[in-house]
Amino acid sequence: MSMVLDAIMRRFVRHGCLAIRTPDGRTRTYGTRGSEPRAGMWLHTPAAVRGAITNPALLLPESYMDASMTPMACTLFELMDVLMLNAESARHPALRLVGGVRTLKRSWSQMNPAPRARRNVAHHYDFNGRLYSLFLDRDRQYSCAYFARGDETLEEAQEAKKHHIAAKLKLDRPGLRVLDIGCGWGGMALTLARDYGAIVTGITLSTEQLAEARARAAQEGLADRVSFELLDYRRVSRRFDRIVSVGMFEHVGIVQFDRFFAQIRDCLEPDGVALLHSIGRSDGPGATNAWVEKYIFPGGYAPALSETLVSIERAGLWVTDIEILRLHYAKTIALWRRRFAANRDLIASLYDERFCRMFELYLVAAELSFRRQGQMNFQIQLAREQQTLPLTRDYMLGATPAAAREAAVADSARSI
Repeated sequence: MSMVLDAIMRRFVRHGCLAIRTPDGRTRTYGTRGSEPRAGMWLHTPAAVRGAITNPALLLPESYMDASMTPMACTLFELMDVLMLNAESARHPALRLVGGVRTLKRSWSQMNPAPRARRNVAHHYDFNGRLYSLFLDRDRQYSCAYFARGDETLEEAQEAKKHHIAAKLKLDRPGLRVLDIGCGWGGMALTLARDYGAIVTGITLSTEQLAEARARAAQEGLADRVSFELLDYRRVSRRFDRIVSVGMFEHVGIVQFDRFFAQIRDCLEPDGVALLHSIGRSDGPGATNAWVEKYIFPGGYAPALSETLVSIERAGLWVTDIEILRLHYAKTIALWRRRFAANRDLIASLYDERFCRMFELYLVAAELSFRRQGQMNFQIQLAREQQTLPLTRDYMLGATPAAAREAAVADSARSI
């Protein structure tokens, strides 16, 4: 087995330097000695060696979870940096084969009817509520933040993200009815109601998120303007002036793309505006990593912009603005990783060591997918009618909570 691994790694490692120690005690080095990035990997068991040969995308991460593979003289981030950088060239035969098979079967694996979608959401979001409070910002924004300068705190960047999205929704008058698809713990909905005078309905499939969002609305005195429901997006039957969806489209599945955008069209008033914020692929359609699908986001898929736009076109919606956020999510996850590490002992007491290793690996791999591979975020603004929005996007620059409050005051004065 060690000889087979040696032959594969000589071909696989083309960038940086990787040292591998096998159970027989031998250490071999691949790539260019002394070059960057560099890391080491200790495969403690024959099963870990077999996993690195036959299905590294799934079995090697599992070996790390079970501690039968550990970083050697480096951090987990440094090890994954070398592995993910070299995975891009697809010189590992098993990566090519398994990746091709997964692409062929992705329609089946992403088939997400309502009952399955509910189970998939519960798998990741219905953890002990304390977990997310230990590494997210105070508002529990579990999606890409927005770094206008680049040196913002996590709280500042997540607050900026919400207002950046609000500007694209063109909340230019109070009382606009907004649907928040995949509302999380309610932060976006509460912001739109509190700062922009919107009347918001948030929907989620997570019972944990639903309870927290409702409690927050009551605590902030916004229960008369914000309501939250345990509801699948396909079951919404009302119309809204605005629709927003942040970090939920990744759970829809490619089979449901046409249905998703048709639902947005049907739930949007003729002069309405929608804003979709999602992780995407800059390198074209693909398939979700096997380990991520099994342990982190079952049924999930970050789509290419090309396959997203096809479904938008079929729904008959206007694409009125697209923005690509390249490294914003990498910066966001780096801050999450730092907070997770600071609270690791407490998180281990809530779960166990294996869970911590799984979640650490998820955060590291997620960050590197934006730094080393083709992941990015896109924001797509949509409308039903061509004339709905101004000719230029300058209106987005002046859309602030203060401006919204001024508009609300002026509107009230006119009604007296």
